[in-house]
Amino acid sequence: MSLYDYRASQRIDGANYPFHALIMAAMRQADTHNSEKLVQAFPEVRTELLARYNA
Repeated sequence: MSLYDYRASQRIDGANYPFHALIMAAMRQADTHNSEKLVQAFPEVRTELLARYNA
């Protein structure tokens, strides 16, 4: 992690986004390795993301 990442996290935190919205956004931007980790940790969020994406 870099200072840029840390400062970005501060701005995101200040925006007070819902937790699941942050996870969905992370899933959209994640590389393959990190995407797999997110899906394993939050399978229900991935299901919801795909359902809404394909609606």
